[in-house]
Amino acid sequence: MGTRIKNQIKFTILSLNENVSFARAAAAAFAAQIDLTLTEIDEIKVAVSEAVSNAVIHGYGEDNQQENYIELIMILYLDKLEFTIIDRGKGIANIEEARQPSFSSDPERMGLGFVFMESFMDELEVKSEIKQGTTVRMAKMLAPVTEH
Repeated sequence: MGTRIKNQIKFTILSLNENVSFARAAAAAFAAQIDLTLTEIDEIKVAVSEAVSNAVIHGYGEDNQQENYIELIMILYLDKLEFTIIDRGKGIANIEEARQPSFSSDPERMGLGFVFMESFMDELEVKSEIKQGTTVRMAKMLAPVTEH
């Protein structure tokens, strides 16, 4: 029952810092179609922008002169709002380590991206292969809606 798709948007952006705010705004606009609090929408915006930012900074890194793309898939199901961010970059060597607070492959960064994603979303799944890229899927569960 919960697998029925009510709405879906899928788009591809070039891996640029400038596009993180676009992805953030798109996620907020997508989430706004259902009855969420402003706090919940803010949490979704932060989680999605962290995931996209990770793809730009860590997925492709200094390789941003090339045409590197990030895919963002947003799906509204009856029972949840799901966001999937896919890059075809470097991949993550150790996902468990990367998900630890304050871990970062870049010493200039705080390393809280996954912490924010985990605390602001109800589900977080990270799949990655070295030199193949990373897929981050996260979901916010919704209060059951009775359909008439």
